[in-house]
Amino acid sequence: MFERIISLIGKDNLEKINKTNILVLGVGGVGGYAIETLVRTGIENITIVDYDKIDISNINRQIIATKDNIGNYKVDEFKKRILSINNNVKITTIKEKITKDNLNILFQNNYDFIIDACDTVIIKKLLIKECKERNINLITVCGMGKKLNPTLVKICDIRETNYDPIAKSLRKYVKDEKIKGKVMCIFSPEKQIKNEENIVSSMMMVPSTAGIYAAYYVIDNIINT
Repeated sequence: MFERIISLIGKDNLEKINKTNILVLGVGGVGGYAIETLVRTGIENITIVDYDKIDISNINRQIIATKDNIGNYKVDEFKKRILSINNNVKITTIKEKITKDNLNILFQNNYDFIIDACDTVIIKKLLIKECKERNINLITVCGMGKKLNPTLVKICDIRETNYDPIAKSLRKYVKDEKIKGKVMCIFSPEKQIKNEENIVSSMMMVPSTAGIYAAYYVIDNIINT
């Protein structure tokens, strides 16, 4: 099933991808597409973390959401989907809301990469610090809501971001904590589109692009290191 990947990057690189251990925090509009891309690219060791259930409001942008699985836990539905793509994948699901008090449950196993696609800024900050201390390669996804143009999404150091409230908070944290080295993130400089209801509105183009970029960051690092 991976013949076309082998012809692109070689069998040795595919084997490296197979053996890499990844955690994805948040399996919604961003994390869902990251997972989909990773599994279809050959990742066979993955932990997915999310406490939420599928809601009708997710159908417009989340790859796991359909009218037939509303009310089911996202991680349960994703486990079924992953195995339907490749039944060799070893999947761990963590059905918990991650807080500063239980953050350590994310580190019960040794991960090569963590994709942070959660919505909680304090958890993003703590993950940056923990992953630096544990020497885990982290890619953090900044705000993708209220944005429309997927061509503006990019991968960069958090210090190079602008026009993003989440990125601004993370930049300050990195500076205040004197965190050295690059803190890689996915972000878009597109200014947020405001609405009267103050809803975090979204279409699938920007979140899905961010998720694919996060997966690309992981795969690129695997095959080029």
